[in-house]
Amino acid sequence: MPWSQPATVLRLILLLMSSEFVRTGLLVSYLPLVAPELQLTPAAVGLIFGLHYLADALAKGPVGVLTERYGLGRVLLLGALLGLATLLLLHQSPGAGVLVAVSAVWGLCYAALWPGVMAAAQHYSRPGMTTRALAVASVSVAPAIVLGLLGVGQLMQRQPALAFPVLLGAQLLALLLALSLVRLRLPQTQGTQAQTLQTNSPAPSGPGPRQSFRERWGRVGVLLPAALAQTTAPGLLATVFYPLLTRLGLHLSQLVVPVLLGVVVGLVALWAFGRLADRRHPRAALTPGLLLLALGFFVAGLPGLQDRLLLVTSLIGVAYGAFIAGWNGLVGHTLPAEYRAAAWGTVMAVESLGYAIGPVLGGVMWAAYGQMGVFWCGAALLLLVEGYYLWPGRVVMRRAQVQK
Repeated sequence: MPWSQPATVLRLILLLMSSEFVRTGLLVSYLPLVAPELQLTPAAVGLIFGLHYLADALAKGPVGVLTERYGLGRVLLLGALLGLATLLLLHQSPGAGVLVAVSAVWGLCYAALWPGVMAAAQHYSRPGMTTRALAVASVSVAPAIVLGLLGVGQLMQRQPALAFPVLLGAQLLALLLALSLVRLRLPQTQGTQAQTLQTNSPAPSGPGPRQSFRERWGRVGVLLPAALAQTTAPGLLATVFYPLLTRLGLHLSQLVVPVLLGVVVGLVALWAFGRLADRRHPRAALTPGLLLLALGFFVAGLPGLQDRLLLVTSLIGVAYGAFIAGWNGLVGHTLPAEYRAAAWGTVMAVESLGYAIGPVLGGVMWAAYGQMGVFWCGAALLLLVEGYYLWPGRVVMRRAQVQK
């Protein structure tokens, strides 16, 4: 285990997995199908979905500050309670307005979950294993999201009466996990304690403390342009995935073997590049990851993609394994330890914005240039990100490493 307190981190990861399973299953697979019997219009369903995710995205930074002040465990418990309230209210016909409001407030509290898990994974990581600790935490939730999307969807088609009890059971599990973590508060770092001692001592003349604060948050700011661009690239495919399959003459079942191969290769690459990043520097994994991703997108944009699926998925699997290890390691090395949860939340909020921009840009490129336009636009974005990391972002990141 890459953590010094695996019981705490594993409970947080299980809480994240059960919560993401419920959220994805409820808002994406369950609610749209039961909306007619609940007398909810498609517009109301879209509002419930959209405001929840918008609140989650925008609140990640501010809620991170609250978790540092009042304790991570308390905010996570409030989020689990609101998720349970949303489920229980659903079949009480409270009206669209109440469901929209409760879902939005749920999103506000849910915003603490992802940054909190990542901050805890970093805080409790063993010496020399920070990158791997962060990478494992970030990818572990993917099966739960897929299960919420596809598993609940299959239940709604075959055994619809089972879908709601399954979601309710998973949310009760999340509530129990949150209760077990209610006293969790990430301890102050040495940097925070030192800052506190300086604050309580007679202050020197000049804007020293304020400048120190700006410098620390400047290290967060230097990550934001790249965070936006690198999530926009995969987001390009969100709205064109099924039209692309149709144009290539492929059925979804034909992707099972290539995708499984990519996942296996990606997991192996994740651990190998994570170890490399821990021993050397996160850029040792990030640079090949970005370059291989750009190459994968370029090859996918060439004609005849259906004949190169195994090659493309393997290439992108290796690339994403290296990229995830390098990106999480870079963020962990760069963010100020004093404001870790809030800083993780800020970076993740900008990443969410990239996922929102990507589908729009992908639709435009698909309409104008087809398959080639979508994938080559993604390749160009990834190359721009790599150029940004070379300069000017590299200067600030080196300064951050020296200050730590």
